[in-house]
Amino acid sequence: MTVMETETTDTRNDTCAGPPHVSRRPDGQDQYTISEVVAFTGLTAHTLRWYERIGLMPHIDRSHTGQRRYSNRDLDWLDLVGKLRLTGMPVAGMVRYAEMVREGDHTYADRFELLEATRRDVRARIAELQDTLAVLDRKINFYADAGRALASERSR
Repeated sequence: MTVMETETTDTRNDTCAGPPHVSRRPDGQDQYTISEVVAFTGLTAHTLRWYERIGLMPHIDRSHTGQRRYSNRDLDWLDLVGKLRLTGMPVAGMVRYAEMVREGDHTYADRFELLEATRRDVRARIAELQDTLAVLDRKINFYADAGRALASERSR
């Protein structure tokens, strides 16, 4: 069972990512090679193997020849991991989240708190970025106005 299967088999059928990708294969026919996953996600094969080694994706199926075979659920999980990376969550936090998912429903409160703390951090960063954007907007407007004034003066 993959990390995603554990995450999505609870009573609420929690999904980890956005809507399904239209170019994906139907469930049951969704065995992707590592190179296909690289193409889907933009991650490198090295990163995918590293995620597996550190426990972020520990249950990747293998073909009879030992090649990794990823499923749609694995791709969904990678979408979530990508979003968590964008939040600035440390890799250790993402691994801890994955461990809690594998541990089962009794970790819901801990998962909730981890995600709530991450959301608080993201909101604080957004507020910082909005303040920064406001400064940039003021500077851009200043230079735009100054440029128009110079152009108007030159045309006299």
